[in-house]
This record gives sequence, structure tokens and C-alpha cells, in this order.
Amino acid sequence: MLMPGGKVRVATLDSAVVGMVATSHDEGLDWIDHLYVAPDLVGKGIGTSLLRDALGGLGRPVRLWTFQDNHGARRFYKRNGFGELELTNGENNEEKCPDVLCELL
Repeated sequence: MLMPGGKVRVATLDSAVVGMVATSHDEGLDWIDHLYVAPDLVGKGIGTSLLRDALGGLGRPVRLWTFQDNHGARRFYKRNGFGELELTNGENNEEKCPDVLCELL
């Protein structure tokens, strides 16, 4: 089970799953927990469609974490209205990589 208590949406192309978004609600906030698009399909609008679909079912604010080094994701979320709230050294994430907390109001 990927997200107990959350929702998962998938994007398909020719019956194959090519992307997914997982959301949850925790301590009064809605979260985008995962957003993935097959690497060869990035830039084709799949991520934008998944994000818009997910946001349609969420309240505001919506928060998410991404890695500081993931510049493509940071640009994507900024284009979609998310602001960066906090930069961390990554000590509290599983990968121990510096990350960014983003929020959409």
C-alpha cells in the first residue's frame, strides 16, 4: 500500500501507467506526497495534468517536499503556483538530501 488514507491517481498511455500522483491529508494540511512521470515523457503535459487533477480534490494550502538539487521539479512547481517556504539540510528525510518545502495557497 503506497498511501494509507490518501489517494493515488495514475496517467496511462496505451494501457501502460506512465505517471502517478499521491496525495494525503495530515494535521490540517493537504499534501502532494509523490508526483512521478516516466522520464521519456517529461515535458508532455502529463505531470501538469496529474497535478491539476490532484489539486482539484484538495483544500488550501497544499504542501510538498522536493529535493533542492531537483531543479526541474522546483521550476515545475513554481510555474504551477507553489512558493518555497523552507530549505533544509535533509537530516529529516529518508535520503538525507537537502530538500525544499513548497506551498500553494
